[in-house]
Amino acid sequence: MTQYQIVDDTDILPRDGTIKLHGEAGFAGMRKAGRLAAEILDAMAEMVRPGITTGALDDAVRSMTLDAGAVPATAGYRGYRHSCCISINHVVCHGIPSEKTLKDGDIVNIDVTPLLNGWHGDSSRMYLVGDVPLKARRLVDVTYECLMIGIEQARPGARLGDIASAIQTHAENHRYGVVREFCGHGLGRLFHDAPEVVHAGRAGTGPELKPGMFFTIEPMINLGKAGVKLLDDGWTAVTRDRSLSAQFEHSIGITEDGCEIFTLSPKERHAPPYEV
Repeated sequence: MTQYQIVDDTDILPRDGTIKLHGEAGFAGMRKAGRLAAEILDAMAEMVRPGITTGALDDAVRSMTLDAGAVPATAGYRGYRHSCCISINHVVCHGIPSEKTLKDGDIVNIDVTPLLNGWHGDSSRMYLVGDVPLKARRLVDVTYECLMIGIEQARPGARLGDIASAIQTHAENHRYGVVREFCGHGLGRLFHDAPEVVHAGRAGTGPELKPGMFFTIEPMINLGKAGVKLLDDGWTAVTRDRSLSAQFEHSIGITEDGCEIFTLSPKERHAPPYEV
């Protein structure tokens, strides 16, 4: 049975399986952290181009995060050493920044989580590198549509399964695969918390959404089959059939009459191609 807990937003509580319900102080903290995440991703649109290394992008994320008085939540998390994850083409998620250069035609996901004043702003966007083939651009477009269709279901009284079903239906209508091995998650004072937010499932199932819940929705959609595998580095997940994969992520909070997206782009760079 799902357990909920009304929390004091000044406390950092352990991950104990309960779904935390936050007050106005939590919403205020998440707005600031989410806006910083969105501002960093806005800036990435001006940097992503053929020839730049993913390591240089990671350095820029680190600098912007620290300059804003925050820290990258990923740096040091379970031994991870970088300030963001950068996933190219058939990499589903958790791609590790390196000296690898972006090439014309690549599609790239950049996932950032600044920790600002004790609150986590978690978001990712796709970027198009140079002249991207139509099938790749269409995958990116549909993945963004999946995210927003899922968010449309996020309101009090709905179920997490409603979000999952809406995403799965839209993706599979385009004959794309929906990744099951990775999911969205609760967040706030903790980086990862209950509930798990899956992106494929049956409507009317799962925990009920209640005001004060904070969580991410972050569908990973494959051009081919849904299967993924983990590389030997212990982080990088790739499609088993080496088909392209795309992902978008927002952090949201359930309100009395719907939901609030904490990580909306201030520059309206919601999905590519971005005007810079």
